[in-house]
Amino acid sequence: MHKRGPWVAHVCALAAYVVIALVFSWPLPTHLDTHLTGRPDGDTGVYVWNQWVFREELVHGHQPYFTEKLFSLTPRRANLSLHNYTTFQNLLALPLIGVLGVVTTFNVVYLLTTILTAYGAYLLVKEVTGSPPEAWLAGMLFAWSPILVARGAGHFSLVAAAPLAVFLLLLRRAARRERLRDALALGACVWWAASTDVYYAVYCLAITAVFFAEQLIDIPSPLSRTDVARAVPRLLDGAIVAVAVLVLSILVTGGWQFTIVGQTVRMHTLYTPMLVLTALVAGRVAWRHRLHLAPVTAPDLARALRVGWVAVVVAIALLSPVLYALGERIAQVGVDRTPILWRSSSAGVDTLAFFLPNPNHPLAPQPTRDWLARTRNGYIESVVSLSFVAIGLLAFAWRKGWRPDRLWIWLTVAFGALSLGPFVHVAGVNTHIPGPWALLRYIPVLGLARMPARFSVVMMLAVTVMFGAALCWMGRRWPRQRLALLALVGGLVLFELWPVPRKLYSARIPKVYAEITAAPDNVRVLHLPFGVRDGNSSEGNFRPSWQFFQTAHGKPLIGGYLSRVSRQRKTEIRSEPVLGALMALSEGTSLTDKQQRRVIRRGAAFVERANLGFVVIDRTQASQALVDIAMRAFSLTHVATDGAFDMYRPLRASEAPTLPSPPMSSPQ
Repeated sequence: MHKRGPWVAHVCALAAYVVIALVFSWPLPTHLDTHLTGRPDGDTGVYVWNQWVFREELVHGHQPYFTEKLFSLTPRRANLSLHNYTTFQNLLALPLIGVLGVVTTFNVVYLLTTILTAYGAYLLVKEVTGSPPEAWLAGMLFAWSPILVARGAGHFSLVAAAPLAVFLLLLRRAARRERLRDALALGACVWWAASTDVYYAVYCLAITAVFFAEQLIDIPSPLSRTDVARAVPRLLDGAIVAVAVLVLSILVTGGWQFTIVGQTVRMHTLYTPMLVLTALVAGRVAWRHRLHLAPVTAPDLARALRVGWVAVVVAIALLSPVLYALGERIAQVGVDRTPILWRSSSAGVDTLAFFLPNPNHPLAPQPTRDWLARTRNGYIESVVSLSFVAIGLLAFAWRKGWRPDRLWIWLTVAFGALSLGPFVHVAGVNTHIPGPWALLRYIPVLGLARMPARFSVVMMLAVTVMFGAALCWMGRRWPRQRLALLALVGGLVLFELWPVPRKLYSARIPKVYAEITAAPDNVRVLHLPFGVRDGNSSEGNFRPSWQFFQTAHGKPLIGGYLSRVSRQRKTEIRSEPVLGALMALSEGTSLTDKQQRRVIRRGAAFVERANLGFVVIDRTQASQALVDIAMRAFSLTHVATDGAFDMYRPLRASEAPTLPSPPMSSPQ
């Protein structure tokens, strides 16, 4: 008998993941062309639009990081370099859209990315343990963990987490073997991560920092009292007690204020005192352990720099199209610097969310889901729910003598702490204890990852690796029980992760868009309410579904929604008199009589200049004042209605009825 090649294990692993992907997404496989796992009126609609517009620009011979499909009245094309564009998923969709259609292709790509995520984790755990069955279970645990399944209802770029696992695999190989091909692959993997979600490129850099920190830093046992100067720890202990008393007094009294040399000092909140207290406690712990750095020789440093240099060059070369677009954006509008606020920036994961049962499970208590939905970041962003099966297995293996590699502990602790955000919350209560993100968010590149809750994806990957390693260790210790152990743990994991039936949302395009589809390509579409939306703010009230509907009709939109929109573009749109008035009305602001007359007076000229072909009004979102001003300014004629959507044609000057000339006077 011939020994089966190693590829057989990979084919079997992939085939099994395909089955799991279909089962865990049920009933989506039976509705691939009609439904989505997220709302088209939310971020899901924009992710679908990404794949469509990427293909549209390439088919017409354009650079795909620019488009005139949005903000089509502004002087410059919309720049997509800072948009969460999901280039890798767009490339997967490129050959499929023409055959399968936009919605079916999006669902197929979504399923493919979940399979790739599982397979990437499988490769990493197999590299660590050398055992395919345990690695396969670990891949399933990661790809369909509550974190990633929840993101499959809106944050589809985060579902495609395969680059993180493959990056860790290649980083370990490059550090161990220092081969050119590993460095080349590492750079390509950074491109893969960046083209999936820019957060994942940032995470690759953070993973690298933790990887080298774990190798260079040694944490010894606490030093004996005779080895440590007594004055420093006593001074720190005294300061800790003093600040703790201050915190307690603020809690009891509600704070106070006093005047020193004519200056009023207020002490009403716990933010600054808790920051000082946390720094003192951290200093006390660091003094007790006295961290040591491993010696680094010049040859070691040279080899690391050589591998790193090759990886950086490859990543920059592959990212050159988006870097070109980014450079053009900076040249035109400069660098938008969104201020990072000390107290009110994006929150992280609530500590309680780590220990909740899987909220995606059909048996999950409804109050759990309701509580997660009420958190500051909403349901999708707040789900973590570490596997109880994995935690129990790790605890049992630890008690029996198994110890994980330090790297996975460091990654778990580091990214878990980062995911807590700038301030630690417990069951909805802000403890005012600052987490590492309170300071690290000010680091320029790391600060691009604005939503700290997403760091939990890397934490879950590290837990998955430890799960696979512990399961493999137990199988080797009790070889006779290995198959039974795999069957038991696999069954428990399967039950714990079970997310079926998945909630689906209709991808139906209202029938009013059929006539827009048949219109000439150069006419523009105006949706009411009108606005400009990005990941930080919304001016007016632009709905993501407008872009989803654009995948059917293909005509340029006057508004738009991108992850980041420059202040200059927002100002240009707001300063246009007609659009500025529509945006104000869409926000609920009323216009003066003078402003209304000005909009009505300029309406006809706006229609001609914008080549405005259609106005679509969502009656559930548009106010009556907004509808009235649009009807009068654009002389709208009703064309079609479908549900809440009314579609109108504006009266063009060339289409206005010609009045007969007055009769000429007869000569006397």
